[in-house]
Amino acid sequence: MEGGVYSIEDALKLADQMELDLIEISPKAEPPVCRISDYSKFLYDQKKKQKELKAKQSKIVLKEIRFGPNTDEHDFQFKLNHARKFLEEGAKVKAYVFFKGRTIVFKERGKILLLKFVQELEDLGTLESMPKMEGKRMMIFINPKKT
Repeated sequence: MEGGVYSIEDALKLADQMELDLIEISPKAEPPVCRISDYSKFLYDQKKKQKELKAKQSKIVLKEIRFGPNTDEHDFQFKLNHARKFLEEGAKVKAYVFFKGRTIVFKERGKILLLKFVQELEDLGTLESMPKMEGKRMMIFINPKKT
């Protein structure tokens, strides 16, 4: 069936003769654009396209690593290895220092710890923003580098 400009009645008659449906594709166009086809097949194709688009989307995984302001070197290295693994897998890493009770006076220690953490991981990831306080947490986000 070739394209053309038809009145609504003629288009409906044509669709009826072919035992198909008249589907409005873009109603805001002048004149409105319609297609004659099987509506259930049209819906099926649309769902299929949506599913393909959804499958192509990349999901961003966020992994968290928690430190205390007095984290010692062994624990730091242990958590650093975990962060390396996460970044290699393509996950985003959220590292934070949790200040409990009176440890809030060691804000500077927490900042130094996080900056050291970022420095160790600079070959695998990039820092999103400098450490910032939110309540009792000082946090940073590290994005994996694109390979």
